[in-house]
Amino acid sequence: MSALSLPVVARLGSAAPLVLRLLAGIIMAWHGYQKLIGGPAAFGDVLESLGVPAPVLMGWVVTLVELVGGVFLIVGFLTRLAALLLTLNLVGAIYLVKVDVGFITPTENPPLPGAELDLALIACFLAILFLGPGRPSLDHLFGIEKRKPVLVDPRALSA
Repeated sequence: MSALSLPVVARLGSAAPLVLRLLAGIIMAWHGYQKLIGGPAAFGDVLESLGVPAPVLMGWVVTLVELVGGVFLIVGFLTRLAALLLTLNLVGAIYLVKVDVGFITPTENPPLPGAELDLALIACFLAILFLGPGRPSLDHLFGIEKRKPVLVDPRALSA
């Protein structure tokens, strides 16, 4: 099995939390920014048409969680909390909106995208939540994360 391992990739494993944070953070911050520019209350009108309770309040909450949470992921500040809140945000989106659309975006006349992107982002957020922010982060700089991230040694898996 060691013939199939990629030692270079294994050595770069500690960069995984950083890569996940940057990609997921940029996506979420951009979504939040779009809602902010369009107006969180206007987004609340969309939520109201979808039957979401307290739509204007939820419009503001979703906008701020996505924008601030995304930025916090990018810089690695309060990373685990941001990942948890973003996970809850997307679980709520799936439950309240996407459950009627389905897993994959319908090909004919799609009303909304399916839940596939939300689920992929939730996987990223859960990995960040469990792995931590990675070494290059404000959490490490400020001492919020005091220990090195725990990663599995690939050699232990082949034993």
